[in-house]
Amino acid sequence: MKSKIHEYQKNSFLTMSNKYLISSLLLFLLAIPLGCSDMDDHPVPDSLEIKDFVWKGMNLYYLWQADVPDLADNRFANQGELNTFLEPFASPADLFNHLRTDAVTDRFSVIFSDYSVLEGELSGNTLNNGMDFGLKHVNGTTDVFGWVRYIIPNSDAATKDIHRGDVFYAVNGIPLTDDNFRTLLFSNDETYTVNLADYSSDVNGFVTITPNGQSVTLTKTNLAENPILFNTVIHQGTHNIGYLMYNGFYANYDTQLNAAFGSLLSQNVTDLVLDLRYNSGGSIATATKLASMITGQFNGQLFAKQQWNAKAQSYFESNNPSSLENRFVSGLNSLNLTKVYILTTKGTASASELVVNCLKPYINVVQIGDITTGKNVGSITLYDSPTFGKSNVNPNHKYAMQPIVLKIVNKNNFGDYTAGIPPTTLLPEKLNNLGILGQTDEPLLSAAINQITASGKQAPQVPSYIQRDFTDAKLLNPLRSEMYLENK
Repeated sequence: MKSKIHEYQKNSFLTMSNKYLISSLLLFLLAIPLGCSDMDDHPVPDSLEIKDFVWKGMNLYYLWQADVPDLADNRFANQGELNTFLEPFASPADLFNHLRTDAVTDRFSVIFSDYSVLEGELSGNTLNNGMDFGLKHVNGTTDVFGWVRYIIPNSDAATKDIHRGDVFYAVNGIPLTDDNFRTLLFSNDETYTVNLADYSSDVNGFVTITPNGQSVTLTKTNLAENPILFNTVIHQGTHNIGYLMYNGFYANYDTQLNAAFGSLLSQNVTDLVLDLRYNSGGSIATATKLASMITGQFNGQLFAKQQWNAKAQSYFESNNPSSLENRFVSGLNSLNLTKVYILTTKGTASASELVVNCLKPYINVVQIGDITTGKNVGSITLYDSPTFGKSNVNPNHKYAMQPIVLKIVNKNNFGDYTAGIPPTTLLPEKLNNLGILGQTDEPLLSAAINQITASGKQAPQVPSYIQRDFTDAKLLNPLRSEMYLENK
C-alpha cells in the first residue's frame, strides 16, 4: 500500500493522497483527494524529480494555489505535460518563485537547497555574528545606514566594542545602498567589518550620518540564540511588574519559557510587560503556550483558528474540524492576568502579532511602541517524500520548501492586519534616545511602568516625523520572520 501511495503521488498529480503530520497539537493526518483517477504512465525523469516535488507540494498546500494559473488542478492533462512544463526552469528555486503569487501578497515563502539550514533557522540556530540590527534610508535617498538593536549573548559581537545604538554606514569600507546592503551584510563570508558613524537628526527628521573613523570586525559562528533576553521583576509601590523580553518563538526553548514564567509566578507578579519589539515570529504552538502562560483562566478555549486553501480547508472541515483550532494549553506556569502590556515595533511580526491579535478577545492588551509588520500567515516545511514530511525523504537531494499555507485569525474571525497592528500608545524608538534595554528609564519600558502605576508622568513626545526601519536583520531572512507549524 505504501509503495502504491508513493507511485500515486509521484506519477499522478491530478489525484493525490497525502499524509503529513504537522503538529501533535494542531493537525493529525492530511489526506486530500483532488478528484481524478490514476491513469498516467509517464515517469518523472531523475533530472526533474526536485522540480516535480516543488510543483506537487505547491499545488497541494500553497495558500494562494487558486490564484496561480500554473498551479491549477487541471493545468496539465498528464505527467508528461507537467514534465514538459518543468523542463525549461533553470533551477528548482526559479520554478518555486514562478509558482508564487505576486511579491506583495506573498513576501515570505522560501525554498532551501539544504533543509538542515532551514531547520536550524527555524530553531534559532544560525550562522550569526551576534549583531542584531535595523536598517534605515538616509533622508529618503537610496543610501542606507544600520543601527544596532541588541547584541546576542555568547556571540562574537558580545566580545567586541559594539553596543545597542551604534550606527554603521559601511561594510568593509563600502557605503551601504539599496543595491548592495544584502550582499554586504548577508554574503557567505564569515567575517566582515562594519564602519561606524555618528548620528544626528533635527526636529524635521533630517538625518546626518558622519563617519567617525571607528570600525569593528565581526565573525559569524554557529549560534543558538536563547530568545529570553530579559526576565526580571520590577518593584514599584504595590506593583510587582514582570518584564520579559522575548525575541523568538523557538519551540526548543519552551521549557525555558515555562521556567521563566515559573520564576515570575514565584515572585507574585501583579503585572506583565512583554517585550516583543524585536521578535519576528516562529512557532504557532509556542505562541499558544505563551498566551496560556500570560492567562491560565481560559484553558481549553479557542485561541486561534487556521484558514488553509480551499482544498485543505474543505477536507479539515469535513473530516477533522478541530485540527484547524489552536486552544489555550493547561499544565503551564500561568499568571492568570486580565491585562498585559506588550511592547512592539515595526520589527514585531508573525507569531508575535498572533499573540497580540488572539489575546485581545480575552484580556485587555495595551500595546506600546510602534505599528507592527503585518504578517498574518503561516507556513509548514515540505520535504521531498511520499507524505511531504521528513520520514522517507528522498536521499538524492536536500531541497525543502517553506511555503505560506495558512492564515491565522482570532476567535472572532479577525486576522486582517496586513498593514500592521497599530499600538494603543504610539511611541516609536528614537536613535537619539534609545535607552538601555531592561532599565526602567528605557523609553518603552518606562511608558509601560508609568501606565501600570498611574504615575501621571507624561509619556515622551511623539516626533512629528517618524523614520521607521525599512527592514532589519531578521526580516531580511524570511525564515526568521516565519510563523510556522512544527512537523514530525
